[in-house]
Amino acid sequence: MKEEQVILVNENDEQIGLMPKMEAHEKAVLHRAFSVFIFNDKNELMLQQRALDKYHSPGLWTNTCCSHQRDGETNIEAGKRRLQEEMGFVTELEESISFMYKAPFDNGLTEHEYDHVLLGNYNNEPIINIDEVASWKWMPLKDVKTDISENPEVYTEWFKVIFDKFYEHINVATNESNS
Repeated sequence: MKEEQVILVNENDEQIGLMPKMEAHEKAVLHRAFSVFIFNDKNELMLQQRALDKYHSPGLWTNTCCSHQRDGETNIEAGKRRLQEEMGFVTELEESISFMYKAPFDNGLTEHEYDHVLLGNYNNEPIINIDEVASWKWMPLKDVKTDISENPEVYTEWFKVIFDKFYEHINVATNESNS
């Protein structure tokens, strides 16, 4: 099976090439990615626990799903594809914030990503792909924020970075809509 390619980008998120996923993570090359955050009607976030045999961050808790866009795929198309592959459902997604981050791992790999945060709503249970996901749960945002500060070691590095930026974005959006 041919290794998946990631889309290399510059700091303006303009595509500048393709590279095998593992090579991009070994060389810490900036590439495009997405992170899906699914909420229910109670405004709880669906978290996933990564499968225990993942090549990095196994067993850690993270956002609903995340991955890399394929060449020619929009952020929304990629998010829906991966949501179906990992969590067994599809729902409408909308683009939110995007930003760059870099997170090195103990195994020598580095996530250096231009990440697009996608938001969606879903109220049912997922049908998880056990090759990708060990478990899942709904959690109120304030509880996630508290748990990350009290137990940072149980969350993925990128989720902690994204959640911090995402949480601030929610507070700014909430304050703007209330003014």
